[in-house]
Amino acid sequence: MNRRPLDILVCSAPVHGHVTPLLAVTRALSDRGHRIHFLTGQRYLDAATAAGASSVIRLPAEADYDDADLDVAFPGRVGLSGPAGIRYDMTEIFLRPAKAQLETMDAAIARLGIDVVLAESLFLGAALLASRPATARPPVLNLGIVPLALKSRDTAPFGLGVLPKPGVVGRLRNAALTALTERIIFAPVQRAAERVGRQAGTGLAGFLLNWPAYSDGVIQFTVSKFEYPRSDTKVPVFFVGPVSRTRPSDGELPEWWDDLSDGRPVVHVTQGTLANSDFGELLLPTMRALAHDDVWVVASTGGRPTSVLGSDLPGNVRVAQYLPYDRLLPRTAVYVTNGGYGGIHYAMQHGVPIVVAGTTEDKAEVSARVAWSGVGIRLGTNHPSPEAVGSAVRTVLGDPGYATRSARIGAAIRASSGLDGLEDAVLRTVAEHGGRPAAEDRRAVS
Repeated sequence: MNRRPLDILVCSAPVHGHVTPLLAVTRALSDRGHRIHFLTGQRYLDAATAAGASSVIRLPAEADYDDADLDVAFPGRVGLSGPAGIRYDMTEIFLRPAKAQLETMDAAIARLGIDVVLAESLFLGAALLASRPATARPPVLNLGIVPLALKSRDTAPFGLGVLPKPGVVGRLRNAALTALTERIIFAPVQRAAERVGRQAGTGLAGFLLNWPAYSDGVIQFTVSKFEYPRSDTKVPVFFVGPVSRTRPSDGELPEWWDDLSDGRPVVHVTQGTLANSDFGELLLPTMRALAHDDVWVVASTGGRPTSVLGSDLPGNVRVAQYLPYDRLLPRTAVYVTNGGYGGIHYAMQHGVPIVVAGTTEDKAEVSARVAWSGVGIRLGTNHPSPEAVGSAVRTVLGDPGYATRSARIGAAIRASSGLDGLEDAVLRTVAEHGGRPAAEDRRAVS
């Protein structure tokens, strides 16, 4: 395989949870000698440079926004939930910037001689670019930083959190749900996307949320054991494992760390670094649920001051802003989470069973895969009661099958190709595409 250095355009919506895994991609491909040109919002350009990007490209003002408080940046979303909230976010936050994203991509492709474009799923300018004929653009690869969303007769539509159902009955159910989703629930979003495609001159090759199906491939950051089988997938899917693995840490341990050595099971609870503005959603219910159990409850505030949890915490609770997962997870008996895709994979890498809450963003689909794979229990709500959390944790502690299944997927994660597989998928796709588009084709789209 030709391993010449490539010029790679990496594209992300200016949202922390989207940018962060792409920084790891940037670092890995840059370390392997490729030139990375990172396209995102102003807030994240310095981070892209620090990750090794050869150049950074700022989205134009009409496509940029501050994700620190999306309710302030997009006041129309306040008070919306369910399908209405999803439709608003898809249309206003992610679709409206797509034409400007495409124009910026085209300029970069023409100026920099881009060999391949890597884009996360909600950078929808990539959906417009992928709608062009393959001869008129570089190859486009989708980076699967959320569960695989490819439409299939074997799965329910993405976003519903509905588990697969085998056989003819399952396929009939999936077809009905797909029709409902595309023709009713997301019909306004699809109509808006088709208008944007016409305005951009690219059209739209299919259903907007299924755009990776008409890209040149999907690099999915999980292992096949944690993803639904699909018998009708035509686009190449490269399962490379999670982009980030636990690494040796050398930071200072909390002063209470040695408390965990007394033999009691450790239950770790976290709401991640983003959805942690209200600890009443999961951290506090978990502490209350297990206050009288013979376990340690170890909570991470994801960078927020631990003082926001108050001083009157149960005696078996230990708290820190951040925790070293390479040291914590090997001694953790249950991982309680609101469903972040990356955190779930950290837990499974170490064979830790999971109790998962969370139904917003991609979390319903992450939670569904936890249940489907048997690595844990899903609670099906953003605000579980202490009784529900306590019951689930005790069930997982009492049934070793959950840990066995998590360890099985953990072994697959540790054996996965990782960032070497990412590079191989990129190189293979570029080679199959035939290299850079002809100069006249690049000029035609610039």
